[in-house]
Amino acid sequence: MMKCLNNRADHVTIAYIGGGSRGWAWTFMTDLALEPAMSGVIRLYDIDREAAKANEVIGNRLSERPEAAGKWKYETADSLKEALSGADFVVISILPGTFDEMAVDVHMPERLGIYQSVGDTAGPGGMIRALRTIPMFVEIAEAVKEYAPKAWVINYTNPMSLCVKTLYHVFPKIRAFGCCHEVFGTQKVLKGILEDTAGISGIDRKDIHVNVLGINHFTWFDYASYQGMDLFPVYRDYIQNHFEEGYEERDTNWANASFACAHRVKFDLFNRYGLIAAAGDRHLAEFMPGNEYLNDPETVASWKFGLTTVDWRKADLQNRLAKSHRLLAGEEEVELKPTGEEGILLIKALCGLGRVVSNVNVPNTALQIPNLPAEAVVETNALFERDAIRPVMAGSLPEEVRQLILPHVRNHERILKAALTCDRELVVQAFLDDPLVKGKGCSERDVRLLIDDMIEGTKRYLPEGWK
Repeated sequence: MMKCLNNRADHVTIAYIGGGSRGWAWTFMTDLALEPAMSGVIRLYDIDREAAKANEVIGNRLSERPEAAGKWKYETADSLKEALSGADFVVISILPGTFDEMAVDVHMPERLGIYQSVGDTAGPGGMIRALRTIPMFVEIAEAVKEYAPKAWVINYTNPMSLCVKTLYHVFPKIRAFGCCHEVFGTQKVLKGILEDTAGISGIDRKDIHVNVLGINHFTWFDYASYQGMDLFPVYRDYIQNHFEEGYEERDTNWANASFACAHRVKFDLFNRYGLIAAAGDRHLAEFMPGNEYLNDPETVASWKFGLTTVDWRKADLQNRLAKSHRLLAGEEEVELKPTGEEGILLIKALCGLGRVVSNVNVPNTALQIPNLPAEAVVETNALFERDAIRPVMAGSLPEEVRQLILPHVRNHERILKAALTCDRELVVQAFLDDPLVKGKGCSERDVRLLIDDMIEGTKRYLPEGWK
């Protein structure tokens, strides 16, 4: 049982679903090892037990290092029941299917001229990915309800909005929220622009105060400030002077060349709508009509971001598998330096070790964005403190931006219902209402054929009702 005393939290139990991860798990382990105020047990559960067992060895070896301030015991769990029973926190970070299924998500729509730069949240790829993800989250939500109903559940899996929506649909009293670092990346852009233009150095990203409103990966700032300075005029002036070349990232701590962008999509959206779009250009572009930023590879290149291919992801996985073997063999050690993520800070705050304001994905039941539906999962700031999350009242979206968001909110409803009932017609409606698809002027016949083929290509991870 967790104990909090003298500004410490000991005996904390965290169930990690997807604990065989060759990437995110190491990020989580690093942040835990760097945090001196907490200790406890991490139960790693994964359908790939061998991968979870490898992370058990890697995690325990990391925790035993003298420079690791946080001491944790890593254990492999053989079932959701074993992982969840008595857990204080549940972390969900899973890959729904394999990269072969993701290749269907991302690349099959290209036959209709529909290009996707990520393919895991919006557009055809995000929706088909959701069809195989939602049944997994139904199982997880039912298990949380039975074995850990009072645990805090932290989701990192995409499509974020639909994952969180499913958890609450199955277990309305669940204490779940979704974490995403895209907002941090935009704070870093504002930090860099301010340092460049005002001659200020050493700004902490967390001191860029922002009001967050929107849905995951299509978030916006209508307020940005640094020590009393309104950053909107600074941002506007920078765009006027640097629109063509964009902004070059300094801190690519969590990124790589395949994920890089010049933030020109952000700049263009600011010029069009007056708000600061607060996600990476690769994500933002997928929420807009398909004849705009993603019209074709040449258009993508002109906006200075990339189409992240699944072949790249497969090659990256091989690199991470090789790293896992080296870590397991003791030939390499996990690097102990801050990752820039806030998950551990949020866990600390929920343990009562301080208060934190951070962006979070939860249902709009408090109408934190009054002109979006209460059933929508929205992304706003929230206050985290002992055993409580209090969403910030972010305010209403400007009508033009709201109209951009509403098709995706409608599709979240359709795709959740489609996944639960195996209703192909709801998927058709969702595709036909999706801006990427609509922007390419695809016929209903072609859309139906595409859906049939995409479902066929991912059927190994779909319930029997689809077959």
